Formats: sequence, C-alpha cells, structure tokens
Amino acid sequence: MGIWKKRTTEEIKERVFGALRQNANFYSTNILGVPASHLDGKVFPEDAPQLKDAPFLTTLIHNPNHIGCHTLGDSEAFFAGTQELEREVIRICAEDILHGEPNQQDGYIASGGTEANIQAMWIYRNLFIREYQAAPEDILIIGSEDSHYSVVKGGNVLNVDVHLAKVDAVERSIDSEALDRDIAEWVAKGKKYAIVVANMMTTMLGSVDDPELYLKPLEKYGIDYRLHIDGAYGGFFYPFSHQEGSTLHFGNPKVTSVTLDAHKMAQAPYGTGIFLVRKGLMKYVNTDQASYVKGLDATLVGSRSGANAIAVWMILNTYGPHGWYEKIQVLLLRTDWICRQLDEIGVRYFRNPFSNIVTIYADDIASELAHRFGLVPDSHHEPNWFKIVVMDHVTVDKLEPFIQQLKEHRSAISQ
Repeated sequence: MGIWKKRTTEEIKERVFGALRQNANFYSTNILGVPASHLDGKVFPEDAPQLKDAPFLTTLIHNPNHIGCHTLGDSEAFFAGTQELEREVIRICAEDILHGEPNQQDGYIASGGTEANIQAMWIYRNLFIREYQAAPEDILIIGSEDSHYSVVKGGNVLNVDVHLAKVDAVERSIDSEALDRDIAEWVAKGKKYAIVVANMMTTMLGSVDDPELYLKPLEKYGIDYRLHIDGAYGGFFYPFSHQEGSTLHFGNPKVTSVTLDAHKMAQAPYGTGIFLVRKGLMKYVNTDQASYVKGLDATLVGSRSGANAIAVWMILNTYGPHGWYEKIQVLLLRTDWICRQLDEIGVRYFRNPFSNIVTIYADDIASELAHRFGLVPDSHHEPNWFKIVVMDHVTVDKLEPFIQQLKEHRSAISQ
C-alpha cells in the first residue's frame, strides 16, 4: 500500500485537530467576506466538553466548506487543513484500493453515488461535445437492466438517450448477443459515442459486470466510448473480496472513472459518496462563472461539508488496509453461512461469490416474513426479489432466527 496506514486513536485526533487549526477559525478571527460560519453556537456550542475527544463532531461544529475539487490545484485557503485530508482520502481510494498510478487521479467527496455517477456522465457528454462537436443525440449512455436508477436519471438530466442491456435471468450477466444487436440498431439511428456505466456490485443483487461485454460491440461498430465503473455499493467491498482477476479499477487502462459510496460499506454518514476520475477530465465540467471560488468549481454539487471527508479519513485510517481486508472477510464468511442454510432448505437465491448480498426469489419467501425481518424488495408493488445485505450489524445471531422461521414456513407449506 502507498499512503494508507493504520493509525492509533491519538494519531487520528492529532491529525484532524491539527487540520482544523490550519483552517480559518470563525470563532477567533475577523473573516468578513465568506458566506459561511461555524454552526449556530446557541444550538451547537463550541466548548461542549464531549468535543475534546471527538474530532469528527468538532469538524461538524467548525463547518468547513469543501467547495470545488481539491486535487486540481488552487482551492479556498480558508479550509486548507481539512482539504488536505480529503486529498489523502482520494489518493487512498484511487491508488491503494483501485490500483491507480500515484497522483494521476482527481476526485472529491460527493453527496452519494447518484451524484458521482451523474458527474461522470456529465464529464463525458461534455467531452464528446467539445472535442468531437457531437450533439447530445449522437451520444448513448449504456448500463444494464440491473444498473442503479441514477443511470436513467443521468440520461434525463443530460438529455442523452439511455440503453439498458438485457441480462440473463439467472446469472445476471450481460446478454452479449442481444447487446450486439441493440448496438447495431443504435448505430443505425446515428449514435457515434457511448458513455458506459459498468457495475461493481449492483445495489439489488450484488451482481458484477464484465466491462468487455459492453466494450466489444462498441469497438466492433467503431463507437468511441468512455468507461465509468459504478462501485457505489461494491467499491469498499469487491476490491478486497476479489483481489485477483478483476478489471474494475484504474489498473485497467480502459477505465476512466469510478464511483464509491462511503455511506454504505464504509459506514460513513449519509451524504458521503466519492467520485474518482483520471487526470485531465475534470476540466470538461469546470464552471467559469464560479469566479468567486478559488480554483473555480468542477463538481455537480458545489458546496460540500468537509466533515464528511474527515469521517472517511478517520474510518480508513482506523482500520488500515489489513484491518479492512479482515473486516470484509468476516462479512464474506457470514454470507457463506446464510447461503449454506438456504441451500439446505431449498430456497432459491442469487449471490455473486464475491458479494455480501443474498437476493431471494420472491416466490420462495412469504412477503410477511420478508417484511418482518426487513428484507428489501426490488419493487414495492410486485416484487420479484427480496434481498439480505450482510452488514456489520447482520450477525449470525440475527440471521439464525430468520432461517428458523423460513424453515418453519416452508415446512408448513409442504404439508
């Protein structure tokens, strides 16, 4: 690993409090022109005794604004200390987790995977327009039937057509023959450029795409493309569960950007996505009108809470790379356990072997039982699937009562 290290609690406190001391202090200095401040002191007092040993809560109170993308160069000097920790997070994710070359990726802490996915699509749409004089109708966004809804949302926001590739009903893999035919039809309609969003563990099924199944027909028909990886769910899991043979990272030269969500597997506060992209591409969304922002702004969201970046930095540095690997292995073992139980009682399900999501066929479980244990359906109107996500709190002790009641229900049906 490059810069990702395990740190003690004291080391983490020292770094975060030190970063806050490098930021502008709204409490003690005369800062007159910034449309920002600390949180309201009548509601959130700065001198609350519990803050002395709480670097994340203290950062929330100090309220740094991380507007802009801090890997690009100039940024607002008022928040330079905590911006540096955000840059470390970007490097850990891009280089130590996703095999990027040192300092060859840009990125920022987004509001979530939806924003990060749309950020990628926005960049590539603008790239095709600016560099190739493309019109929006010349461009196609491609995902799969199992892709997150942000792919369709992005097409709607950007006024670009979306194609969702058919997947095998059992294996959840891309139907390559159908996609080849579909691409040929889109080419006949005038499409010349493609934005590909490949899945690193889908939200509902944990299924994983082979990006080459998208790219081969595009290359066959001469379509220029850019490849984005949606690792909003799998970005903090799959690189540790599938360390050999995966191509869903910056070590694959065809990958140009990646989404991660720290508020899923990393258990950061909600509103903590991560967008990563190769150097030289953020310029396509730089907003010149943001002239009052030092370094301008190339992000979709604009103002961002620096506390979210601090939360991710603290989480990753508390575990370190080896601790994080061990955490993922424990979740895999629990997932293996529940799959063995389902096999024994004949319940059908889908599970990628490197995933901690187990998605049960709706026909094999009573809706009432699924709702009782908080399983999530793919549709609240006519569900085809109910999923279990093996998170930290989903222990075998909590899984066992579910399995027992599922056994009893199926036994009663069979009699």
